[in-house]
Amino acid sequence: MGIEEFFDNIISVKLTEGGELNIIDQTLLPGEIKRINLNTKEEIWEAIKKLRVRGAPAIGVCAAYGIAKTASQIEAGNYADFEKEFLELKEYFASSRPTAVNLFWALNRMEDALKANKEKSIDEIKDALFKEAEDIRNEDVEISRGIGALGFKLLKKLKRNGKEIGIMTHCNAGTLATAKYGTATAPMYMALENGFSGDDMHVYCDETRPLLQGARLTAFELSNAGIKTTLQCDNMASILMKSGKIDIIFVGCDRVARNGDAANKIGTSGLAIIAKHYGIPFYVCAPTSTIDMKAESDKDIPIEIRDGEEITEMWYKERMAPENIGVYNPAFDVTDHSLITGIITEKGICKYPFDKAFKELGL
Repeated sequence: MGIEEFFDNIISVKLTEGGELNIIDQTLLPGEIKRINLNTKEEIWEAIKKLRVRGAPAIGVCAAYGIAKTASQIEAGNYADFEKEFLELKEYFASSRPTAVNLFWALNRMEDALKANKEKSIDEIKDALFKEAEDIRNEDVEISRGIGALGFKLLKKLKRNGKEIGIMTHCNAGTLATAKYGTATAPMYMALENGFSGDDMHVYCDETRPLLQGARLTAFELSNAGIKTTLQCDNMASILMKSGKIDIIFVGCDRVARNGDAANKIGTSGLAIIAKHYGIPFYVCAPTSTIDMKAESDKDIPIEIRDGEEITEMWYKERMAPENIGVYNPAFDVTDHSLITGIITEKGICKYPFDKAFKELGL
């Protein structure tokens, strides 16, 4: 399978020719590749909340398409009535996930598109919303390419004759999490497009408890793309790094504070601490849309607490923990900026002091 055919098969979010919002149900991977159509606001909200669509950029694309789709169903005779119902939809979708800033970024951008076309007819406004959603998707593809190109430069520096490049990643920040290339996986995919073979790289995927995005999604993606892939449990990262097999770490990100503190899937912070100990470069791959300049530090990033069933029951035939115990299940942790070698955006690689670097990017 060529790399373009691979991408075509696993695009996470798209519109059908009939105008339906279509996603891969990621909760079923890797056992079943199933695409589903989402037509109602409840279906779209549930898909985001239940991680049928997940990954900060993909959530943003889904939210943009979703509000365009559901706004097209609004029956309003004037702009004021249309705007009222649109803003109700926006608030509803925004309640689905609290941490991924792309969700709010995309919804705010869709509201800006609404207001920019307020003098037009309702039908023209609806068309403009679909166009804006498509622009968000296309821009995300280019953003991922930009991140991938910069990450690929780092990989080229590591390439040595006869020795594979050892790469570690956590969770899934791949094609399934974005509109195409991914963020943390974009350097690997760009490498394939630029002459690397799948055997030039060896990617070690943390399984990523408790939802197993690394095992179910990243390992699925990379192996299908022809990249040498190995899966390990999260708590095996230290011994693997100590073995000398890891040259570089790429992870994704859901929100970055102004000082460079970066929220990503639970377990990322621990990985960064271990990498610091062993002197392994640790890069966060983050579209500029995930950088929240209003958040001063980790203290300003809300952390989603999810249902305890994801730990005690979800992946088991029988419950694997005693009844009547507490369960702590944060979806994210925040990696301190001091542990991050660099934050790779589509506009450049930012290094400490991150607030100054972000301002130089125009944020």
